[in-house]
Parts: sequence; structure tokens; C-alpha cells
Amino acid sequence: MPTPSRSRLLPLRVLLLILAGVAAIVGEQDEQQRITHPGCPDKCGNMSIPFPFGLMPGCFREGFQVTCDHSFDPPRAFLAGSDTETTTNLITLTERDESAVSDDPDLAYSYSNTSSWAVELMDVSIDRSEARAYGPVTSRCSTNIAHSKLKEQAMALDERFAASETLNVVVGVGWKIGVTDGSSSSSYTTTFACRSELAGGHLEHARNGSCTGRGCCEAALSTQPGYEIVPGVSAENNTLWRTSPCSYAMVIEKSRYTFSTPDLYGDKVLPKRFPRGVPMVLDFAIVGDAACPGKGQRPPPDYACVSNNSYCVNATVGHTTYTLSYVCKCSEHYEGNPYIANGCRDINECKSPDLYYCSSNGICMNRLNGYDCPCKSGMKGDGKLGHCAEKFPLVAKAVVGTTISIFIIAVMSFLLLLHKEKKKTKEFYEKNGGLTLEKAKIIKLFKKDELKPYLKKSNFIGNGGFGAVYKGNLGNELVAIKRTISGSLLENEQFANEVIIQSQVIHKNIVRLIGCCLEVDTPLLVYEFLSNGSLHDILHNNDKKPLNLDRRLSIAAESADGLAYMHSKANTKILHGDVKPANILLDDRFVAKIADFGISRLIVRDKQHTGKVIGDMSYMDPVYLQSGLLTEKSDVYSFGVVLLELISRKKATHSDNNSLVSSFLEAHKREKSPDLFDNEIAIGEDLEILQSLAGMAVECLSLDVDKRPDMTDIAHHLLLLNKSRKL
Repeated sequence: MPTPSRSRLLPLRVLLLILAGVAAIVGEQDEQQRITHPGCPDKCGNMSIPFPFGLMPGCFREGFQVTCDHSFDPPRAFLAGSDTETTTNLITLTERDESAVSDDPDLAYSYSNTSSWAVELMDVSIDRSEARAYGPVTSRCSTNIAHSKLKEQAMALDERFAASETLNVVVGVGWKIGVTDGSSSSSYTTTFACRSELAGGHLEHARNGSCTGRGCCEAALSTQPGYEIVPGVSAENNTLWRTSPCSYAMVIEKSRYTFSTPDLYGDKVLPKRFPRGVPMVLDFAIVGDAACPGKGQRPPPDYACVSNNSYCVNATVGHTTYTLSYVCKCSEHYEGNPYIANGCRDINECKSPDLYYCSSNGICMNRLNGYDCPCKSGMKGDGKLGHCAEKFPLVAKAVVGTTISIFIIAVMSFLLLLHKEKKKTKEFYEKNGGLTLEKAKIIKLFKKDELKPYLKKSNFIGNGGFGAVYKGNLGNELVAIKRTISGSLLENEQFANEVIIQSQVIHKNIVRLIGCCLEVDTPLLVYEFLSNGSLHDILHNNDKKPLNLDRRLSIAAESADGLAYMHSKANTKILHGDVKPANILLDDRFVAKIADFGISRLIVRDKQHTGKVIGDMSYMDPVYLQSGLLTEKSDVYSFGVVLLELISRKKATHSDNNSLVSSFLEAHKREKSPDLFDNEIAIGEDLEILQSLAGMAVECLSLDVDKRPDMTDIAHHLLLLNKSRKL
């Protein structure tokens, strides 16, 4: 099969490959059906010519040449040389004439030359080593009351062929005849193969279809080479020669001749039924100087069984002078032509259920060297033997059926829930502004399944400004996942826009927003994770860690710098709304970063959440509480409380009068603020800086909003103090 050119256009290559595949399948089918060598014709008219038979030189084995006569329509096939060869394996029939007459009327005939019969083939069966052909009919016809003419023809066969003794019979037709094998010269010493006699000339005793000696006789084929007709001796012969002048003998395939009484009359009736001769079966074999090789022996030269999956069987054809002959067969479960390479092909037994049984409760499955017939689902046994029985009794079937039904219902319910969940996920995504954030392309949108494994008790860190916080690991990066309180955030584009604003805030002292998940009822926000927790934990946990003044001063300066950036340096002014130690986080080097910034802009402003979510009352600006107006000076007030906690290490609490704030302001008025300083840092050389920090806190806590400093001024002043400590 030619290979498609590589220079073809790519779209054509796909088509060519498909066509090549089809051609390969067709080619394989042709190979399976091949019966002769490549390039050799395998037909003569309507007849197949399988090797070792053949029509051309190189296409047949010696002795198996076939001649195709195209003068007929359709053409007819003849064994080459069958009309000229003379061998010992003959059905010998000679033609006699009335040129010399004996004194005995019954023997009034003489001999003439033998005429030959060309063997015309009807079909060839390789697997049975048989060829069907047309054979001659011997006839003896009376020319007058005293004379007759015996017409015989010689069928010459090569030593490779012989009439099948098992598939052919000898048939004689006549009112009084005997059919002999031709080995005797006188009817008085002849052993007849069969005899037919209608005593007294009562032709009405003959019956159509009956060949039991009344006008017709039949016998098994003898091993002798030929047959001839011997007339009966009877006075009635003188009166019947005009109405029944002929008798016949023939070697014919079993069941191919049915006696008919008109065959007894005249010399034209029976020959008209078989104008080309009578059908007969010929056995054939490979002859030579060697028989089948024994196990482990090398095959003889010119060995005929060349196909894989074939084997050799010793055989004897007729009375051949060769004692060594054999035929080739395809192995069990294979069929085809064993005389050609790869001629034996695997049988698909499933296509021949009459030959290869498989129970109706089995499933026929073809394989090399045989087939399988496993029982159908729910049954056990062997379908080849017809032993397929049900595996389960009725009760078990009921249980299994119920179980399967429950399983199907469960699966369908699961699929329904899954569909609803997907629909709900899509609705949440759109409700939470997913389409807006998709267009922005500046923040990572996480799938629910990516974050869900971390939202469990073992990963819980604590509660943030608007919900629980969990620790996670996404892409080898530690993150903090904040789960909002249901219904606490803005919806749709408002929330999306605020998230976009937060994601654009990039500062070393502000916690970075990495992304969010919008496929849940309330969004999940993903931030960078800071290992040292919050300033609240450092200051107020039971296992208080040492915290010197330098570190406290750095935390204050870094926190103020982050807030100053949000108030005046970001693209959009961002108000924190909940400044407190819990929202100041520390990394592994204790660098401070502002967390939960802009939370007030994200949170829905309703009565339910105003007191509970928007800011911690212990740090909230009293002016904001009265007016409801959140400004940057509100964050300044809250930062002032943070400064107090840093220098006192006391926790601010919410009451009618904040105990820490009120106590400190009172002490500051009496110039006794050092009484509130943390003993850990209240040493002589640092009191000046502590007083400076206390004064800054007092300014931030002023109830006169206009007197509170800006965060930029606070950040600048703290930066100078921090630098002075390092000089």
C-alpha cells in the first residue's frame, strides 16, 4: 500500500490517513480470502481455482494444472491432459461395434478403439482434499434384434487423483443387466457389482425413485479400475429391443441420480439429463518420494504444507503406484488454504453457531485457537457446555435489585445536589461581583475547593475584624483565609470595587491582599500570613514575651507609616475604621503591618453590625460614635489608644469611661503619667522618650477633632524618635 506523500497539505493528510486505514482493512480482508499465489488467476468462469490447482506456469503444483476453455460461456475448467493420459487408475469403458458377429446373439459384438473423456471440474474443496467433476456414462444399445453397440469412454486420471470410494456409487439402468468391474470376460464367471431385472418384461414393476434391482441397481464403488455392462440372457430380449434398446452404467456421486422409468426407453432420455456427464467426486493428494515428516523431523524437499497453523496427513489415493502421499490441512480453529503462505486463518467461531455451540445464555467471544462462551451477567457455568445457571436465588435477586435501586436513587440524588450546588456556586460568584473582578484581572480568584480543606478547626487562628481566620498553604505560600460573617459585606459591584482598591494598596507596612473566593455565600479573603501574630497577642497574652522600648517604638512608627499611606498616599483615601493592636500584625522579624484596613467600607452599615463589627468599642472615637461620621481623625484617635497600650502594656477596655484612656489622661494632667508606664521600659534614660510618646497619645485622644494631628505628622515624628534611638 503506498505511503501518502509528506508534501501533501496538512488537511489532506488526515483524509489520506483515514483512506489508508480503510485500504489496510480491505487489504487484510483480501489476504484472508486469497486462495492462490499473488499474481495468479483464481477463477475460470464461475469456478474458483485454489492452489495447488492453477491455470498458468508457476501457479500450480505438478499434476494439478487446469485448462480454462473460453469457447464456452461462461468458460469451463478441465484437468490438463485428462483426455490423453492413460494410467492404471481408470474407469475403463470401451466402444464396441458390429463389424464381427458371434454365433451367440447375446455376445454379438466386437471391440474397437477406446475414446478418451476430458475431465471437466465442477468445484474444488481444499479442506476436504476433493474435486467434483463430470464423469462419463457407459451405454449398450441394441441396433436390431440380434445386434447391439457398446459405447465406452476412458476417463484418464493422474496418479494424484482417484474416484472417491466413499462418496460415489455404481449405478446400472436397464430391464435386464448386470454391472461388473470388467475383470471377467464372460458373464458366466463374472461377479456382478449390481444387477437389475424386470422378469417377464414387466416394465410396470419399475418404480420412480427406486433403485433396488427393478430397472435400476446401485452398489458401492469397487477398488477395481473399471466397469462394464453385461446383458441378461432372456427370450424377451427379442421383443423389447425396439422399446428399450439401451442399458447404462455409471460412477456417480451419492444421491445425485434419481431413477425415472422413462430412462428405460430409448437411447436419448438419460443422456439428456446429464449432457456434460454425471457428477462424481475425486480424491486428490500430494505424491512424491516422502510422506509427512515425523515430530522433530525436517520437512521433505518441496514440502506442500507451507502455511502457518497447518499440518500434514498421510494419505493413499486409489491404486497409485506411489506409496508415499499426503494432504495438507489447516489446524483446528483455522480455515483456508494450507498450500500457500499464511493461507490458514483464524476462524471466527461465533459466526458459525451451528458448528461451534454457545448457549443462548452465553456470550460468544472469538479468540485465537478457539472461542469462549462465558455466561451472561448474573449467571455462572460454561456456555460451551450449555451449563449456564443463575447465580442468585430469587431472594438474593430481590435484595440486589433493592440495593441497586437505592444506589441509583442515591446517585441521582447526588447528581441533583451537585447540579444545585453548581448552580448555587454560580449565583454566589455573580452576586459577589465575580464578573467585575474578572475584568479587573489584578487579583487572584480562588475556587471554593482550593480553600475549603483549610476551613477546619485545626487550622483556626482566631477571629478578625469581620469573621474567623484560618491558616492555609497555597502554592507553597502560607496564607491567612478570612471567612466573613454571613451577610456582613457589601454585594455585587460595591464589594468588588472595594476589593480592587485594597488589592492596589502595596506598602511594606500593610498586609497584602492576595485574592478572594466568591463561590460561597459570603466571600473568603486571602491575605499574606504573618508568623508572629498580632501586637495584641504580644502585649497581653499570658506568656508575655520581652518587648524593649526600641522594638515598641519601631512597631509604633511602622504602624503609623502604614496608616499615613492609606490616608494620604494611596490612589483612593482609605479609612481603616478599626485600628487596634489585634489589627497590627508582626512578621518573623517583628515588622509591623496594618491588617483589616478599609473594613468599614466593605461592611454593610446596618444596626445589626454597627456595634458588633465596625470597630472595637474600646478603641473607637467617641466623636464618631456620636456623629456616625468616620474620618481619618477617627483612625488617629484609635492609634492614640494603641500608643497607650504600647507604653503601658495595659489593655484598653470598653466602659462608660475607658479606664485606660481616662486613667492616663487624668495622670497626664497631674503630671504623673510615668506611673502608668510599663516597668519593663520605665528606666531613667528612656523617660524623656516615653513622655514624648505619652504627649503624642494625648494629642491623638483629644475630643476636639481639629486638634488631633494627621497620621503623616505622627508617622514623621515617630520616625525621628526611632532614628534618634539608633544614633
